[in-house]
Amino acid sequence: MQPVVHQLWPRTWQRLHRPLTLLQKNHSSCTGHSSSAPPTPAPASRPRVLPLVSRLYQPSNLRDVGPDSRLQGEQTCKSQRLMQQAGLIYPSNPGCYYYLPSTVRSMEKLVRVIDQEMQAVGGQKLDMPSLCSADLWRTSQRWELMGKELFRLKDRHGADYCLGPTHEEAVTTLVSHQSTLSHRQLPLLLYQITRKFRDEPKPKLGLLRGREFYMKDMYSFDVSEEAAHQTYESVCEAYTRLFTRLGLRCVQVQADTGNIGGTLSHEFQLPADIGEDKLLVCGSCSFSANVETLSADQTDCPKCKTGTLAQSKGIEVGHTFYLGKKYSQMFNAAFSNSQNKPTIIEMGCYGLGVTRILAAAIEVLSTEDEIRWPDLLAPYQVCVLPPKKGSKADEASSLAVEMAHSLGEALPRLKGEVVLDDRTHMTIGKRLKDAKRLGYPYVIVVGQGALEEQPKFEVICQKNEETVFLTKDGLLDLLRNVETV
Repeated sequence: MQPVVHQLWPRTWQRLHRPLTLLQKNHSSCTGHSSSAPPTPAPASRPRVLPLVSRLYQPSNLRDVGPDSRLQGEQTCKSQRLMQQAGLIYPSNPGCYYYLPSTVRSMEKLVRVIDQEMQAVGGQKLDMPSLCSADLWRTSQRWELMGKELFRLKDRHGADYCLGPTHEEAVTTLVSHQSTLSHRQLPLLLYQITRKFRDEPKPKLGLLRGREFYMKDMYSFDVSEEAAHQTYESVCEAYTRLFTRLGLRCVQVQADTGNIGGTLSHEFQLPADIGEDKLLVCGSCSFSANVETLSADQTDCPKCKTGTLAQSKGIEVGHTFYLGKKYSQMFNAAFSNSQNKPTIIEMGCYGLGVTRILAAAIEVLSTEDEIRWPDLLAPYQVCVLPPKKGSKADEASSLAVEMAHSLGEALPRLKGEVVLDDRTHMTIGKRLKDAKRLGYPYVIVVGQGALEEQPKFEVICQKNEETVFLTKDGLLDLLRNVETV
């Protein structure tokens, strides 16, 4: 007698492959060629490799964050502890981390979301040098103003440089070199997503406050103050859409311009007890501000005059500045106006902490023991758990493997988003604990229920902590709603 799974598999998954067969038949009938015509050979392609948990580079010996572990003297927080326990990051030196493969996958997804929102408001992506000439920074007078925060170095010829913490000087110089810039080409929004460097005196809290990190910095160039304010508002709205898409509650607060400069500034804060920023929020209107911009003991709302300000804490994940002509005047960045006369450009700049958003999201969404990702950013959306080798349900192992392969074919959004936990020497319970700790949004357990005449699969939905038992059709209906980027 054949194993039960061999009897069930063709019947269970036949409908998965039927649309592909019909598509091929319909395509052949619509080409207009006779059946005797030789088929066009398909281009050779390398088959997609199924991700296996046993092959993911998340070394267990890098995960110790207990009291005896060496954490470079840093203060720990939930996101740092969970990310290191899961093998997502590893400290290299104070304020600097290895980002391991799953973290890079998540960060690349975040970058894609940021690209979509920035390009929707007209942003154009470029890449500027991290090695910045001291001459530019001396021109803006920030070489002295930034003090010890700058990583400074000399080349072999004795010339001074810094590793860029931000790029106002560099981008304004770039635009100033375009002598033919016309008012018809404005507004111009240039942005990059690159590593930044700041010599933090006390790096701490993992990716929340480091010395080397990824940031999105955008710079806008406009014909007038009014147009610059319109651009400013459009970028702020794009930031709000971004955090809404990620499922993160973010507050836009009035902020100090600091050493960036300008006359208008807002921070985008994720409310969190671990946050280092103190915020004042009105209970009656939309006003909110960093305490730096008001008196710490102020309780009356300066906007509605009747509301009371309550203090809370937040993690800064974004910052916007209206710069006016501060940098464009210094570097003579001009355009030809409608009368063909040279006119100094109005500017704004807009930052997002990419790695900080990732860590802050884990900080505010996760439990004490299990990571919870924003839906779009999970490194993998689905983890499939086959039965333990030698168990009563072992006959369903091949069904689990085929399911992991076939989900991406049935649901194209899930291509590359399904991982198989092939460590079948371990019990399902131990692997399920690992899966929950890593935060896969959906975990599918292929167990005894898969061998029933009407196969059912146990599905754990991490976000709402629910467990359901679904048929194949029910499983497809559930996963069909998964959004990816």
